[in-house]
Amino acid sequence: MTYVVTGVTGRTGAVAARTLLAAGERVRVVVRNPAHSEHWERLGAEVAVADLTDAAALTRAFSRARGAYLVSPPSYALKDIYRYVERVADAAAQAAEAARLPKLVLLSSVGADQASGIGVIANNRTMEQRLSRLDIPMAFLRAAYFMENWAGMVDSVLNEGILPSFLAPLDRAIPMVATRDIGRVAAETLREDWSGTRTVALEGPAQYSPNEIAAAFEQALGRPVRAVIVEESSWRGALAQGGRFSETALAGFIEMTRSLNNEHISFASDTGTTHVAGSVPFSEVAPVLLGLRPAP
Repeated sequence: MTYVVTGVTGRTGAVAARTLLAAGERVRVVVRNPAHSEHWERLGAEVAVADLTDAAALTRAFSRARGAYLVSPPSYALKDIYRYVERVADAAAQAAEAARLPKLVLLSSVGADQASGIGVIANNRTMEQRLSRLDIPMAFLRAAYFMENWAGMVDSVLNEGILPSFLAPLDRAIPMVATRDIGRVAAETLREDWSGTRTVALEGPAQYSPNEIAAAFEQALGRPVRAVIVEESSWRGALAQGGRFSETALAGFIEMTRSLNNEHISFASDTGTTHVAGSVPFSEVAPVLLGLRPAP
């Protein structure tokens, strides 16, 4: 039988699928755009074309599978990002039930244990709560702050030697995790047997402050890089550049960032989880983000 992996055009899904293929497992990847099929077929995967809001298409994708890794796709340009994820959650739950999916691993986030004040992480909570109603083994991977979130600051690092940071204070370290670790842990979890619902707090091998992130960029470049706080009054304007976020998404990112900074979003409050530490340090991620090294 086959493992199903969604989100393969993103970072964690692609890593999960490649990890499973490398282990000799049969893999079915789910893509929305058929143009992405050829790449995965060359790697030896079966391809299912489905929109994650389409319960019937997802049922076909989940059929005769040993388990699935589910990643809710980014939807930040949509007017109502929360309603969209409700549709994804409903479709995924209906499909898992109809296909009699044996187990499911969901990418979630630190902060999903909180009922309010978490901004866009509310979407992860929505996914967890809807899927937890299913009577199948379930694993929620509550990932720490993505190391790759710093990719948006690379131009400033390269051109000005400055790392703009929405996180503050600059010397406070928080859990961060590489998407490579998330994908690997997702694949490993899929291959395990368990019962009931597991909640995993997933972070990297160390915690990092913005100053330490700047130091890693400095080490990779061989020239000075310093972290500078982006004041909260400038957040909306900075995030709105490029038009990638709707007003709803902007408000959600601002609330999430504020809650990261005041520690409302933290693994400390998440007492019901199993903690797992990844192996990829930021020193390995920094050269990739800077374009100095290809992604593994």
